[in-house]
Amino acid sequence: MLKKYTLDEVLNQSAVKYANNLALSSIDGYKLNYKELKEKVKSVSAFLKESGILPGDKVAILSENSVNWAISYFAITTMGAIGVPIMTEFKSTEIKHILKHSESKAIFVSSKQFEKIEECDHDELGIRILLDDFSIIPSDTKTDIIKSALAEGLKEFQKIKFAALKLVGLTDETISEDDIALILYTSGTTGHSKGVMLTHKNITYDAVETIKLVNFVSTDITLSILPLYHTYEATLGLVTPMLAGASVYYLNKPPTPAVLLPAMKKVKPTVMLSVPLVIEKIYRNRVLPEINKKSITRNLYKLTLLRKKMNAVAGKKLKETFGGNLRLFCIGGSALAADVEQFLQEAKFPYSMGYGLTETSPLVTGTDNFRVRFRSAGYLLGGMDIKIDKPDSETGEGEVLIKGPNVMKGYFKDPEKTAEVFTEDGWFRSGDLGVMDKDGYLFLKGRSKNVIIGSNGKNIYPEEVEAIINEQRFVAESLVLDRDGKLEARIYLNYEQIDEVFQIAKLNETQARKITDEILKDIFTKSNERLNSFSKLIKYVEQVEPFEKTPTQKVKRFLYS
Repeated sequence: MLKKYTLDEVLNQSAVKYANNLALSSIDGYKLNYKELKEKVKSVSAFLKESGILPGDKVAILSENSVNWAISYFAITTMGAIGVPIMTEFKSTEIKHILKHSESKAIFVSSKQFEKIEECDHDELGIRILLDDFSIIPSDTKTDIIKSALAEGLKEFQKIKFAALKLVGLTDETISEDDIALILYTSGTTGHSKGVMLTHKNITYDAVETIKLVNFVSTDITLSILPLYHTYEATLGLVTPMLAGASVYYLNKPPTPAVLLPAMKKVKPTVMLSVPLVIEKIYRNRVLPEINKKSITRNLYKLTLLRKKMNAVAGKKLKETFGGNLRLFCIGGSALAADVEQFLQEAKFPYSMGYGLTETSPLVTGTDNFRVRFRSAGYLLGGMDIKIDKPDSETGEGEVLIKGPNVMKGYFKDPEKTAEVFTEDGWFRSGDLGVMDKDGYLFLKGRSKNVIIGSNGKNIYPEEVEAIINEQRFVAESLVLDRDGKLEARIYLNYEQIDEVFQIAKLNETQARKITDEILKDIFTKSNERLNSFSKLIKYVEQVEPFEKTPTQKVKRFLYS
């Protein structure tokens, strides 16, 4: 498919093969075909070169998703420089640390994020480009000047000139497959920073194998709802569709239901990437409340045959909600709740599950929507390998070790942490516990560092206990913790649903509090009825605010331990 596994080869090939196909588009109409995209990318690359950026130099990106984010990503990497995507959730102190640690010489920054780098050392970060329209930001510019300039169309700022460049002879032959393309920071604090170094081959190989797995084609349309600074979206939601000649649409606002629903109706995506939380919320906030509205449908839903029929009807409506053309809804980033997966299967919704990490570029296992196996993370992509380290003699469970062209080069400027996560014979330690079935499907149990050892010495996987709690009515999410050898559940309720019930029943504040306590007690009791003897909960606590999460919507457990 590719002469060599590099991002410049991806861009060059697609610009020739799919020249007039729509490549990137914002929901409000800013569109580029593949030929235009390459011209834009090469113009920005030329500007970086003229400004003194050399191959191997680091260039950061701090912005919300947009067409220009994607242009910046390719402009940096196709000239041999190294991209440093930064999470927009990071605070200014964390961002300053990342910029310093990565030795970034330039940054593409959106107007919304500019305030976070306003006080950065200008001697080190010499080039600052406003990603909104590729304006060059003068060194003494403050946030209020940016806002004022935006209101006037940025007339006072010099812009990068987009010349009509010839599409031949632009490939940088100095870029090799093993050159670092990206450094991705999974945390922003000084004590926890790990800059994952991904090579051109890591990323492009993963994209090539993903295309084979899900049969991505040039007529596919994707709607991006996950952040591009995460490798899940950057590789699978940008590089992969580009390699296939498909079209990617970007929202101009965060993907709230009010923004997402009309966007899906307009774009009619065929493929979407998601984290479990998105589809779990849809099921628990839209599908279940309709079923639970009446006692008769609530009781009928408990009967297997009728539940399947009701889910099939709900599935047809759900596909229409997604625009009507959806053929594949890819879910990854964390485990999907069992009751939600059961609904998706019975609803005949075209979902697929995948597994991977930032360090693996990311995808390691997955399926298309035809070969999904319930509760599984799929099977291995081509050319990769997995083995279960020190499997339990009874269950076969052990740590998942990974090898393949998609595995990172290491952590930037941290040989000690790099050595810790690789075995002597080169296997990457994922930190995830899992088991493989006889057909090669991977089943994950949880993170090794989260495992709780029960009083009888057996492993308790908090993720599995949480999945049972989360299936209970009125639960939004939960977190199970080890408190001196006893299991405690922190439970965050779906207060929106509860408030509706209270309003219908016309309850006062005292009555509402009493009912809420009864709901929590009922959740606790029903969960324990389904848990084995050594995994039973001893205590529950009401979590009054949503849990803080990572970009892939995994709860930051360390904050609550």
